[in-house]
Amino acid sequence: MNLQSLHRRRLLLLLLVGIAGTSGCALAYMAIAGIGSPILQSFAGIVFTLSILALAWIWLDPDTHAARRTDELLQLASQMLDCTKQGLTTEAAQHICELLLPATPAIAVAITDRETIVGYAGYNEAQNKPGSAIRTIATHQTIEDGKPRVLHKPDDIGLPSTSSNIHAAIVQPLYIGSSIEGTLKFYYGHSRQLNKTQESLAQGFAELLSTQMAASALEEQIKLTTSMELKALQAQINPHFLFNTLNTIASLIRTDPAKARVLVRDFSAFYRSTLEDSQDLIPLRRELKQVERYVSFEVARFGEERLELIAGVDPRVMDIDVPSFMIQPLVENAVKHAMRAEGKLTVTITGVISGDDVVICVIDDGSGMDEETLESMMEGSSETGLGLAVRNVRDRMKGYFGPDSTMEVKSALGRGTAVCFTLSHAMDRDPNVGSLDAESLALSVPRDLPRLVVNE
Repeated sequence: MNLQSLHRRRLLLLLLVGIAGTSGCALAYMAIAGIGSPILQSFAGIVFTLSILALAWIWLDPDTHAARRTDELLQLASQMLDCTKQGLTTEAAQHICELLLPATPAIAVAITDRETIVGYAGYNEAQNKPGSAIRTIATHQTIEDGKPRVLHKPDDIGLPSTSSNIHAAIVQPLYIGSSIEGTLKFYYGHSRQLNKTQESLAQGFAELLSTQMAASALEEQIKLTTSMELKALQAQINPHFLFNTLNTIASLIRTDPAKARVLVRDFSAFYRSTLEDSQDLIPLRRELKQVERYVSFEVARFGEERLELIAGVDPRVMDIDVPSFMIQPLVENAVKHAMRAEGKLTVTITGVISGDDVVICVIDDGSGMDEETLESMMEGSSETGLGLAVRNVRDRMKGYFGPDSTMEVKSALGRGTAVCFTLSHAMDRDPNVGSLDAESLALSVPRDLPRLVVNE
């Protein structure tokens, strides 16, 4: 069940509450005052009974319960994002612990840096004030090796004897890039409370915190070369994408648990890659893998009959270094803006060698644009949508491959859009890249979209 369906059910619940309240009051008034015919009293009684039964049925319906749980988690994630806008400060960490505690069966939630407790809520809180040294052996081990831990015995946790009510725990590492900067911990009163759902939630919350910590650190230390690159990173943690993906996974947990588990793993890998790739040049194959993960989430959301990704990239250019988030923003915008109300959207990625250059295209067969919209999109004043994504890629591409690098955007209303950029002398930059063959690997992008011709 999606959020729109949940909102409709909420409105229905409110309507039924109103009907039940009105009919109940009318029934009570007629009984006390001794007015109203037996027929009217019977009608009011029937309406009251039916509305109460309908309320009970909706409230106890499994889909409604799952949707409520999903909505609660999405709201919690949104609140966590709000808390960490200025970084993971002591105040933000404490607030996050207080938010997470009632949302799980845990009796305590803690956030640490590498040496001290940053936030703590729940059992034995007075003994775990922010600024206190980390006391658990398992936490020190996770900080050292970066491995998450699911612990079912107090001895494995390594808590002092004063914490005798804690019998199980989950310890998740918090990353900035590849560096371990702390942990997120959930403590439980009984080991039977640990299950795959709790493990997935702990991992998801840890990934979310890590992403926000990385974004804040990058901004403060000016690690990105341009503000456009920072916007590209922030686009990867867009709450709408996060919420839609979480909602999709939640709906699959009951209907297709195996697929849900795969998506959870891919989602974790997606956000981990976002952290690692946000400030460096990366191999093209790594960028394409990230695009593949992103599309897999959208296919799970919309269905295979609505979205398909096709990639045809020369193997010899897979290892060239490109700025991260070069292709994914274009694919993401194709899904957002080019998908029609009905039918299938096909997004095609090509990469070929042309002389010393590499030409990469992202092409869709979606709704397309007219000339006026295309010109408006490319204006420097446009700061939203496809225009921002295209200029972001263009500016960062020129920054690395030089001013001779070019970008061309063509679109036909009702037929599709193609964004092609030429990486100038890309084949000269890495001696390990395959030999050139300009004649057999020339790219021809005709004016008649969406057809693409690549001579193999």
